[in-house]
Amino acid sequence: MVNNDAARLHRIHGPVKQRATYRARDFFDYALMTIATALFLCFAYGPGHPLSVVSVALGAFMIVAFPLRHGFELQVPIVLRRPQDAVYSLIHKLQNIKLPYLLAIVALLVENIVISMTPSLPHHVELMHRIAMGLFYGHLILISIYRTVILVVHLRKRELVREILLQSSWKSNLERQPRIVLQIVHAYATGLLTHIAYVVPWYLVITHLNFSMVLLPLSVPVGVLIQKRWSRVINDWFYRDHWLGHNSEFEFVYLHGPHHDGIPSGLIGVAGNGYLEGLFRGVVGFPIAFYTPLVAVLFYTIDIKIDIDSHQYIPGIYPILPNHFYRVTQHSLHHLGRVEPYSFAIKIDQPGISEEMKKRMRILPPELQNSIARDEQMNSYKWDNVVHQRYLALIDKYQSRGAPASSPIEESTT
Repeated sequence: MVNNDAARLHRIHGPVKQRATYRARDFFDYALMTIATALFLCFAYGPGHPLSVVSVALGAFMIVAFPLRHGFELQVPIVLRRPQDAVYSLIHKLQNIKLPYLLAIVALLVENIVISMTPSLPHHVELMHRIAMGLFYGHLILISIYRTVILVVHLRKRELVREILLQSSWKSNLERQPRIVLQIVHAYATGLLTHIAYVVPWYLVITHLNFSMVLLPLSVPVGVLIQKRWSRVINDWFYRDHWLGHNSEFEFVYLHGPHHDGIPSGLIGVAGNGYLEGLFRGVVGFPIAFYTPLVAVLFYTIDIKIDIDSHQYIPGIYPILPNHFYRVTQHSLHHLGRVEPYSFAIKIDQPGISEEMKKRMRILPPELQNSIARDEQMNSYKWDNVVHQRYLALIDKYQSRGAPASSPIEESTT
């Protein structure tokens, strides 16, 4: 079984080239990727839409910030050297599609067929459209306010941010570009731009398809049930997609790289995505955009809020997570000097974690409670490792005593 899984999860068209950081010679690729993101968003939202204007401004900032943070070297872009890698990437995405994604599309299409065939029923399509748009913008505003509060705290405590990062693998980055304010603002801009791109599929669905008010008693539980099924397979899906994001140079530079380019702070958190990556994962991968708006807004908000909180790897800086969260997850290592683990890297059965806390965290499906098992099987990953112990020492040194009583894992309803 392990050999079969390895053949499936580590299959790749083209060469394997592991990447975890951008380099000076990636500038033209990065600029092309950022410009492509802005063009996609302008096309999706409309050239004069406020989100398009913000996206262009953020993209321009990111392009200017790249040489300041990484330097500049001339190199022919990957899309010109190996244009077939873009095709391979699409093939990889299609091969990794899971059943819940297809079920969500089918459910949405069925709803639209029923609406068209039963015009006499009180579907209130226009009202549902207004509600959906209100939920869409409300979600964006709410999460953006939360992200902005985190920005303000990081800027106010910027010297503490610098002090902590200098004790991590980010030391070399800060030695190369020591302006901590630029690093913090860059992470904030990364989160904003990625968020705007991530919800594009949802925006297109609610502006081009219909939803019925009379069918809500069916569409709401169907969406919840599909999401529950998705939570059972998401670790397998994520491992595969994430592995490609670090072992295909094209996928890292054009899709996943921005997620690792910002400091390891909640500021970057948007469901583990880079700019284009979030857009394409939403189109070919994630089912959330296809749920009825009342369900979609719930899971989009939970998804991004949890990702922001769980990417706060600068201890003692808001949002402050309870210490036990860092002891049952190791995704932090992935942003602090190691490429592995590729899974969600959770293992809730840990010494020092109370039975009450373990019980609360078992709200997660079994596939996520011990998601690190996928790395242990595929890569001989060791949970007990020196890098994690060093990070826990940093947590113990800086973590606030006023940590909250719950963690992102416990908040999850998926």
